[in-house]
Amino acid sequence: MKKIDFHGRVAIVTGAGAGLGREHALALARRGARVVVNDLGEAARTVAEEIRAAGGEALVGRASVTDVAAVEAMVRQALDTWGRIDILVNNAGILRDKSFGKMELADFRLVLEVHLMGAVHCCRAVWDAMRAQRYGRIVMTTSSSGLYGNFGQSNYGAAKMALVGLMQTLALEGEKHGIRVNCLAPTAATRMTEGLLPPAALEQLRPEAVTPALLHLASEEAPTRVILCAGAGTFERAHITLTQGLHIGIGEDAPERVAERFAEISDRRGEMVPDSGAEQGRNELAKAAAA
Repeated sequence: MKKIDFHGRVAIVTGAGAGLGREHALALARRGARVVVNDLGEAARTVAEEIRAAGGEALVGRASVTDVAAVEAMVRQALDTWGRIDILVNNAGILRDKSFGKMELADFRLVLEVHLMGAVHCCRAVWDAMRAQRYGRIVMTTSSSGLYGNFGQSNYGAAKMALVGLMQTLALEGEKHGIRVNCLAPTAATRMTEGLLPPAALEQLRPEAVTPALLHLASEEAPTRVILCAGAGTFERAHITLTQGLHIGIGEDAPERVAERFAEISDRRGEMVPDSGAEQGRNELAKAAAA
């Protein structure tokens, strides 16, 4: 088994002052990566000092991921210091939980701005450098709340599922440039989940139990266009699939026939994981031609 090694690699980890981000940054550094530790306040400095004390190299990046200019400056600092950026871990996030009917629109927008647009800002800032060096590993942090829903998290779930869509397209666009893009869906006890779970579960769901998945997705041998789930030392893979479906036509009674045959339309036998969004259209046209 080849050991995953990051010597010579440069990584940016957002939201790295605590929780998952801290564990990701420390683990990357332990395996040789030079790390830009991004977070607000003094938390980033503390983690960077921990990396240096262990013999690693680290920069402090206090940029808010919602601030395009600050993100670009952070990326320039890394490039000026180390000459390249190999890994981007989009981990920064916030919670503003409340049922949809009671949620302020400002809180919905803020969560989207941090999770989704924050990742967009960071990806844009590193994209040209990764293309030029023909190598890059980008990891988005999605969530089961986005993949499957969670009461009181319409804003968070929408943002996290949007990151899956961003990953799908960036993986396609980056492939010819050696850029691999994936999603990590963690289940972990962090400052965002304090008070939500009993102590025994929190102990099992330590952030460091997720980081092995991150290291794989950030490695030279990483896959691309993968949603890898991780928690409590268990690892799963999630897929967005398409059933074979059924040709109904567009006659006057088509809505009623869709309702009548919905179980057949939903039949998961032979379902596929499309190579791209165009696969849906190809399947529909093939069914129409066969009919």
